[in-house]
Amino acid sequence: MKVLYIHALYSPYIAGGAEISLKLLVEAMQAKGNEVAVLSLAPSGGLDSDWVDGVKVYRAGLKNSYWPFTNERPGKIQRLWWHLRDRYNQSMATYVREVLAAEQPDIVVCHNLVGWSIAAWDEVHRAGIPIVQVLHDMYLLSPNSTLYQPGTTHAHQGAMSRLLRRRHRKASAKLTAVVGISHSILERFHQYRYFENVPHYVVHNARHIPEVRMARMRRQGEGLTVGFIGTLAEAKGLEWLISQFRGSGIDGSLRIAGKGKAEDVERFKQLTEGDSRIDFVGYYTVPADFYKTIDVLAVPSLWEEPLGMVAVEGLANNLPVVASRRGGLQETVLDGLNGILCDPDEPGSLGTALVALWKDVEAYNQMAAVARDSVREYLSVERMVNQYEHVLRTALVGHAGS
Repeated sequence: MKVLYIHALYSPYIAGGAEISLKLLVEAMQAKGNEVAVLSLAPSGGLDSDWVDGVKVYRAGLKNSYWPFTNERPGKIQRLWWHLRDRYNQSMATYVREVLAAEQPDIVVCHNLVGWSIAAWDEVHRAGIPIVQVLHDMYLLSPNSTLYQPGTTHAHQGAMSRLLRRRHRKASAKLTAVVGISHSILERFHQYRYFENVPHYVVHNARHIPEVRMARMRRQGEGLTVGFIGTLAEAKGLEWLISQFRGSGIDGSLRIAGKGKAEDVERFKQLTEGDSRIDFVGYYTVPADFYKTIDVLAVPSLWEEPLGMVAVEGLANNLPVVASRRGGLQETVLDGLNGILCDPDEPGSLGTALVALWKDVEAYNQMAAVARDSVREYLSVERMVNQYEHVLRTALVGHAGS
């Protein structure tokens, strides 16, 4: 089976968990004897190809007004122009056509299409090749890829998103299959009537996460180190976390790791002024090194995380996780078993959860003891690859039959 994967970025360019998961999947599919190639974006230039750890990778220069994968935020007008062009970027479809002609794949798997737009779907359709779409985020519903609206705690498709995604729902019905990385994200798209009558599957992402330490058992009276790692952005609930930690009276510290848009980072730092318990510790290239320094991981997202692999990473490192009762986080953080779920509609629930794990040492130790076992499924890359291979082979048979 010859597979072409289309995604916004590919290693060594990594913006988040989707890129990590894709690299694992692509390399494992090739190791199983499949032929694979990747088509991804570059900031400028035409179409080039190189090899990354034995995988052929095409990089196509983005034809739009700016490169979006930086820590700087363009102005509103510039962002609107970018998204208007990204509704259907015919200029990017020419790259897809060229790579399809060169590779002649049996099937195309689209992951994040930001920058490519759904023009990529039409180009593959014209070539008569089956398409599988993998849902990592809300890009097909909203230009900000999250459905998050500042000042709200519930996802919805606003007027601008409906305008910029006017043709996407109808186009989605022509795909061969769709995969959600969680039940939650698949249900959200079905709510908006996307992928009608398209075979659908759920394949949870996976990670190689070695067991680097035994679960640490806390003693009564010890302080608690709370950790946050990820993109420093409003949708991630960082302002909520800072506010709740500051008012909690916890004897301990809050360590914030990651990076974000420069203006967002500065605003978050201003929110911590006067509280020496809170530290911004920068970006960790090896997340395991960060997890060693904390007792509890907080994932207080305001948007509906499609899965929230950061929660899986924390649990795999024997850490109880305090997370929002939103999206795919509810599929990994099991309330009262390996962590505590809190509700953005009840702001005090986050502080209450953190205080509970600080004071109730017995509950903390019980959660830490079962944390890694509770996410064993997500630690099997072999499971993930086998499930994807099944989806692709089933899609090929279905396409041939139709």
